[in-house]
Amino acid sequence: MSALAPRAGWRAAVDVLVLVAALAAALVPLAPVYGASAAAPAIAGGLVLGSGVAVLGALRRWSAITVVAGLVLAYLVCGGAFAAPSTTVAGVLPTLGTFSSLVAGAATSWKQMLTLQPPLGAASNFLVVPFLLALAGSATAVALTLRARPAVAAVAAVVPVAVLPLAVLLGSRTTVAPVAGGVALGLAMLGWAAWRSGALRARRVAAVSSMVVLTVAGGLLGGPVVVGDTPRFVLRDELVPPFDPSDYPSPLSAFRKHVKDEDVALFTVRGLPPGARVRLATMDRFDGVVWNVAGDGSAAASGEYRRVGQSIETTARGERARVEVEVHDLTGVWLPTVGQARAVDVDGSAAADVRYNDATGSAVLTSGLRPGLAYTLDVVIPDEPSDEVIGDASTASVVVPTAVAVPDAVAVAAASVARDAGTPVEIARSLQKALAEDGFFSHGLGGDYPSLSGHGADRLTSLLGGDLMVGDGEQYASAMALMARQMGLPSRVVMGFVASQDREEDGAGQPSSEDEEGAEPSDEVTYTGDDVEAWVEIAFEGHGWVAFDPTPPRTQTPHEDSTTSPSDPEPQVVQPPPPVPEPESPPEDDTEQPQAQDPEAAPDARPLWLRVAIVAGAVAVPLLLLALPFLLVVAVKLRRRRRRRTSPDPVASVAGGWDEVLDVAHDLGLATSPLATRRETARTLAGALDDARARSGDRVAAVVRVLAEEADAVVFGPGAPGENVATAYWARVDAALSHLRASVSRRRWWRARVSLASARERRRRARTSPSARPMPRSRPQHGPAAATHESRTRTLVDQEVRIP
Repeated sequence: MSALAPRAGWRAAVDVLVLVAALAAALVPLAPVYGASAAAPAIAGGLVLGSGVAVLGALRRWSAITVVAGLVLAYLVCGGAFAAPSTTVAGVLPTLGTFSSLVAGAATSWKQMLTLQPPLGAASNFLVVPFLLALAGSATAVALTLRARPAVAAVAAVVPVAVLPLAVLLGSRTTVAPVAGGVALGLAMLGWAAWRSGALRARRVAAVSSMVVLTVAGGLLGGPVVVGDTPRFVLRDELVPPFDPSDYPSPLSAFRKHVKDEDVALFTVRGLPPGARVRLATMDRFDGVVWNVAGDGSAAASGEYRRVGQSIETTARGERARVEVEVHDLTGVWLPTVGQARAVDVDGSAAADVRYNDATGSAVLTSGLRPGLAYTLDVVIPDEPSDEVIGDASTASVVVPTAVAVPDAVAVAAASVARDAGTPVEIARSLQKALAEDGFFSHGLGGDYPSLSGHGADRLTSLLGGDLMVGDGEQYASAMALMARQMGLPSRVVMGFVASQDREEDGAGQPSSEDEEGAEPSDEVTYTGDDVEAWVEIAFEGHGWVAFDPTPPRTQTPHEDSTTSPSDPEPQVVQPPPPVPEPESPPEDDTEQPQAQDPEAAPDARPLWLRVAIVAGAVAVPLLLLALPFLLVVAVKLRRRRRRRTSPDPVASVAGGWDEVLDVAHDLGLATSPLATRRETARTLAGALDDARARSGDRVAAVVRVLAEEADAVVFGPGAPGENVATAYWARVDAALSHLRASVSRRRWWRARVSLASARERRRRARTSPSARPMPRSRPQHGPAAATHESRTRTLVDQEVRIP
């Protein structure tokens, strides 16, 4: 900071307004991360508080430490209303939880905002990041422009330009165009800096305008050619690896395991609308052995699971509901969901482990389900369109992974069933009816008709190519999804739960046998393993994914409807699987008997140094912003010291060495008179050091007296001193400062390093005695010039020793 008086008047007001507006524009990329309504108060509050503290510090001439202390106080007292409103009373008054949240958020909210799915809203302490950036950025920029010299004050234009790329990195890919915003902000700051430093000239406008036009044209025309369609780099895509469902067994492989637990209560749902299904997992990849969740992370596939914030954006339209779920004996990582979620609120610390997939409406809990886990879903249940509503609609242009190792029996059955169908919905409905009406239902357990588990190529060959089509939801859903793929329909398999009163066997709109006719459906439903079901979804243009149930009714069993004798059923002949182009290696897990425990998540494959660098960078950003004012003060002092020491005039270098000692003394709080001579000042400093440690104080006093006498001898003595004199004098200055540092406490010395007392003292001296600084001679004079120089020296001596 400079020793000049703070800038005031309308020019200062213009500077503050320009910098605050530029910082607001630089922080705009953070708005999509939180939502404009949530981010605007935090950014505006940080800008007002930061600039207000900086203006007050300039008017009151506070030191850098005092300004930082004021910023910390403003952050703690007012930060709750802007950055953590959920922890305050009436959204304004801070509590102990507010202070704890703000202190922890300064270090942890950076990672949280990068690992949660936008928009984050105003929950928890997520808004600490934009509030802290606005607070520290505005305070730094305004303090620089108000308290520094015009040439240095223009450096404040760098602050908004530096904040913009940081906001873009912390933002999302949906952020407004950063190139256009950066060019506009850079041009605005360049013009303001030229005006602030007084370097703006009319004759330069044409040249600068031409350069700007060329730069903008080159960026707009050449940028797309160089970058192409490369996606924008944002930190949230690199910090936390996405959840990889390929690390877990196929959820559909556990179908028969759930069936065996038919009397075990898995979870309870409250507030579920009648007829709504509970979704557990959505699978769209078939590898010849199992259906599984795609793990490629593409946005259109079922494998992209990301952390969610306070709300989830969805375009689904339908009935809205608030559903409460309580887990009992359901295990694994797959979280039961309903429809399309608008918000997921999980109780306890497990909220940080929730991952959600917007494309499928399914969710996972990476830490695993446990008894007693409770969460609330704010959902939209899409309307199920009828075949008449879908009409001639074509299939939607969605991306699904290619099915491999599909048995020939699937293609043959699909072509035979759908040969007379016309529109896509007619094809889908014919496939569903063929399986549901011609097949038989059996879990293959206990006294059931024999039915093998599994849904791979071998099992589907026996289902579709055998003498009798027998199976349950696992086989029929797999068969229809592959048959639909063969007919060009984008399909996927869903595993979930359907309550007994909603099963098709009870008739659409008819009460189940377990409920009295006309009774109101229960608001609470407990699902068991007997309620597990699998169905198929097919995507239609304009209607989204539509569900189809290919599983026969549970009453349609071979014992009643087939010609085969139930008492002596003929064994099923398992046909050998057709040859596949490339042999597929079966998974390590037994797909017929899935493991109850999930495998441990794979470790992060990135190098350790990269992970450490990312975390260190995220933590260092707020610390660097807080330390920036202190670093600037230290840098200005080092520049002042180097300029004094390297002066080409030995006399000026010696005088600068004494000024350096005097400035350090002022920063330590040792007061001296601005009208005293060097020797009088040396005696004053010696007296001020009487309270310090005895030996160090005596040594400093002696060295300071010697420096004062040598400075007077060089400045007022005859002849021009050599460069070696200045070098030797500065060596003694360094020794004096070392002794001075040893005579005071370490805390006092470090406070002096960032103190602005010497700058204020020099400003006061300049106002009190503007001609007190002598103009030393640089070489001996002779003749008339010598007489003139002698007269000037005598005048300077009189000024040096005058008594106030």
